[in-house]
Amino acid sequence: MRRMRVSHLTLIGLFLGSFALSPTASAYEERSVTDGGSLTGTVLFDGKVPGPKGYNLTTLPDAIYCGRISDGRGWRLLQPFNVGPNGEFRQVVVFLEDVDKGKPFAEYQPPRIEAVDCRFLPFVNVVRDLHDVVVVNMDPAFHDVQAYETSHLGPRVLFNVPLPISPRYPKEVGLSDHFHKHYEGIPMVQTIKMSKDRRIFTMQCGFHAYMESWALVVDHPYYAVTDQEGKFEIGDIPPGTYKATIWHPYLREEYEQTITVKPKASVAAEFKVVAPTGRLYANQMVEDAFVRYTITEEVQSQIVPTLEKQRFDGGQ
Repeated sequence: MRRMRVSHLTLIGLFLGSFALSPTASAYEERSVTDGGSLTGTVLFDGKVPGPKGYNLTTLPDAIYCGRISDGRGWRLLQPFNVGPNGEFRQVVVFLEDVDKGKPFAEYQPPRIEAVDCRFLPFVNVVRDLHDVVVVNMDPAFHDVQAYETSHLGPRVLFNVPLPISPRYPKEVGLSDHFHKHYEGIPMVQTIKMSKDRRIFTMQCGFHAYMESWALVVDHPYYAVTDQEGKFEIGDIPPGTYKATIWHPYLREEYEQTITVKPKASVAAEFKVVAPTGRLYANQMVEDAFVRYTITEEVQSQIVPTLEKQRFDGGQ
């Protein structure tokens, strides 16, 4: 079952997909679950994967270093949809809504988001509300984290912090063999405290607009992120009837199913996501991309995709 999302937001050129969740009624109560069941399943993507975002590197800082991942024509591509060859929809969060009591959280390990090769990885995360997230710069380039919370109510700034470069990098990075190595800068630790009814956390680099990371902020442990095969599993669910929902920051619609969990039994669910159509973002890459700037061949020739040559294969 699917339904239309409430709205979409745009903030400093970044698409902030809105996501309406039910208001949090009360604090989650941890208790022992001895007769719990489980939810397993798969999320599949049906249709042609939308085209990626496109950013001309000559208009942004560190074009040569960040251009080690590019299309060979000076463009950096960002594909928000991680879809396998058989439609396996990866890095999608599956969760149960309105769970007020159940199994304890596992020992909390703050999500670690790395700035590496001018990307924020992982692209999709899960963060526990009122707990920390760790952001680390692994590049010899300056990055700046601009972090927001958002929902159908609108966006709000959570924090804005620079990411230090490791002192192990020599000053003349481009002339050393350290160019392709990664050293850890000082980790930046931030506590996520969401406003009422906001459950989407997003980060963008203030220097490199193609660097994004997204997270669903949770207040209970009944969630999972789909793996390389698009599969997920959520265990120790107290018997009862629940609404299972999937979340991805660039879906226009919500997908949900009502499931009934019986004691010590497993229930299966398959979600089929229909490929969104039309233009999803202002800077969606097109076949014959052009730039409204005067760029010399000398500058363009320095941007060489030595790490990964990206390919634009159309899309919707």
